Amino acid sequence: MLIVLNWLTSLPLIWKQQIHLRGTLVLASAFIASMVADFNSRAQCNQPSATVPPVSAGSNSAPPNIVFIFSDDHAYQAISAYDSKINQTPNIDRLANAGMRFDRCLVTNSICGPSRATILTGKYSHLNGFFQNGNQFDGTQLTFPKMLQAAGYQTALFGKWHLASEPTGFDDWFVLPGQGEYYNPDFLSPTGRIRLAGYCTDIVTDRALNWLDQQRDAQRPFLLMVQHKAPHREWMPGPAHLEMYQDQEIPEPISLFDDYSDRAPVVADQTMTIKEHMRWGWDLKVWSETEKASENYRRFFARLDAEQKAQWDAAYEPENQELLAAELDGENLTRWKYQRYIKDYLRCIASIDDNVGRILDYIDEYDLADNTVVIYASDQGFYLGEHGWYDKRWIFEESLRTPLVIRWPGVVEPESVNSNIVSNLDFAQTILEIAGASGSEEMQGRSLVPLLKQEQVDWRDAFYYHYYELGTHNVAAHEGVVTDRYKLIHYYAELKNGQPRNLEDWNLMDRERDPYELKSYHDDPEYLEIRAELSHELQRLRELYQVPSNRVFE
Repeated sequence: MLIVLNWLTSLPLIWKQQIHLRGTLVLASAFIASMVADFNSRAQCNQPSATVPPVSAGSNSAPPNIVFIFSDDHAYQAISAYDSKINQTPNIDRLANAGMRFDRCLVTNSICGPSRATILTGKYSHLNGFFQNGNQFDGTQLTFPKMLQAAGYQTALFGKWHLASEPTGFDDWFVLPGQGEYYNPDFLSPTGRIRLAGYCTDIVTDRALNWLDQQRDAQRPFLLMVQHKAPHREWMPGPAHLEMYQDQEIPEPISLFDDYSDRAPVVADQTMTIKEHMRWGWDLKVWSETEKASENYRRFFARLDAEQKAQWDAAYEPENQELLAAELDGENLTRWKYQRYIKDYLRCIASIDDNVGRILDYIDEYDLADNTVVIYASDQGFYLGEHGWYDKRWIFEESLRTPLVIRWPGVVEPESVNSNIVSNLDFAQTILEIAGASGSEEMQGRSLVPLLKQEQVDWRDAFYYHYYELGTHNVAAHEGVVTDRYKLIHYYAELKNGQPRNLEDWNLMDRERDPYELKSYHDDPEYLEIRAELSHELQRLRELYQVPSNRVFE
């Protein structure tokens, strides 16, 4: 079966990038996905590590169960195991305290759908065909859940899918359509569409626990993927956390009032600031009396029942009325918006953390912990006011870097920390090797198992990043190379007057000298040698990962 899957997914495919342009689609240049079995020798340290042969479920050395808990837009700055200054996450911390925390886990393309496609396939966007939200995932290609199935695993997926096509590689699945809804959400399954009452984060966990309790085959190892919508925009907290942080002041990030000087002009051209671009109703939950008669208001609350709406109004309306009466402006108004945004975001995180605890408690109660690997990660990072922003997309640290915590009893030393540059590109190979399943040469990542075992291993010291999507938040298409200290960023396309146009702008960031990434050193004579080295490394990685050279918009 695995041979057939490999043969099918080795067939050449041609994909066209589709760029969302304010409700229309602009066709970008075609990308040809050529499959190559072996890379050249200079790329050896970036190659997937060797994997051990498959292990049958009935062998003396039983393969571990794998629980993959995945959130959407969860910033590492909002996890206390990562020394968060703004909240506590005791259950995610349970994993970190019993396992390994990765401090430099970087994503290949900081946007929801492409990250999920990379995780499933172990390939960059230009090879898996999913460049941006709005694309459709090619479910016929090889993915690590399919490979685990072939190795004897039972596989299940619950929660956010966000890849437009029907899930493949799963024995059981129950997923949100599109982005999904926080309250009383709809779900898709092989038997059709259903709406369930309650809060989405709780419902996804309910379904996952029911599967563990009622549907899994106790004679087989399992892969359980629990994928939450939260804390994705519009950051709607659940009933249990509506008043959390109400009487607290959350610390502001140092760069909340960034003026975007000393970097390429495109950095200032984005439309994702807390100050100017958050929507009063949908994002900030403030509705004037006039807006309460609007269709937007009705749509926002359409899924809440009477009890949920009453709880919501009790939590938000008094503070909203105080704001409207205060008539704030300037920095004071920006500070108020930040507090409303960050509290709602953290309230959504609190629900995730509670439900991580429910899963860990079940694993403990039913004696599964010793042979179950638990992974917590997010599709990418997120801006919590840094640079004055919300959202993600940019190569700057807060969206490039995502949390990754892995607990593997008997293998991973408790409270261990890893600082190597790892990536969501590595997740597929890692899970396969943990399971004892054979890997695939077409995957571009590398198993993290040697790092989990704290073995001495030659590892990558540079990382390639590429963001494609134009239109949303007016973020420029860009690529770059990242090292422990430096980032060389190439902005090559933007939307101008509604049309895509080519760019040739560059930034060079020095995180040691400028940890908040507020200044580019690209044109500084002191950095000429470093710039040349990074340019060479960028080209080497583009060749290694088979990145198409044609990036011209027509």
